[in-house]
Amino acid sequence: MYCPSCGQPTFTAQSDKSFQCNQCDFTFFHNSASAVLAIIRCQNEVLVAERGREPGKGMWDFPGGFVDHGESLEQALLRELQEELMFQPSQVQYFGSYPNTYLYKNIEYKTCDAFFAVEIEQKPILKAGDDVANIDWVKITELQPEKFAFASAREAIALYLKNDYVPFDCC
Repeated sequence: MYCPSCGQPTFTAQSDKSFQCNQCDFTFFHNSASAVLAIIRCQNEVLVAERGREPGKGMWDFPGGFVDHGESLEQALLRELQEELMFQPSQVQYFGSYPNTYLYKNIEYKTCDAFFAVEIEQKPILKAGDDVANIDWVKITELQPEKFAFASAREAIALYLKNDYVPFDCC
């Protein structure tokens, strides 16, 4: 492979997450990307989003997305909820995180997906935007983990249901 710094064909993998140039000693670390998602609950229903694009087009997901440079997890979550739903919750509570694999255009990205619980009293008027094809309120008893596009979301919803819908204290 060619080094992105000096352009020589001396760029080699040192591990599964680092590459180094034997010519100029440039090192590149391929770390996990951060993503945020919201489990939004109103009484006995949870909001699910239908993915509008690959990977997982047509499958369920939670509203959210990738964290931009310079953003905190909370800032990214609020931005993503605004972009995808035109919605700004008054409170969010960290729920947990899970590793994930995101296959995009035949490249496998490793992510760390942070989930937040959002409890609301009344259903707001929401509009699917950005990469969300559709949104739907699903009764908690009718949630089907296998319909979620990503393993991280399946793990998060399983824990959410197991804990009687109450976020856990971390560490």
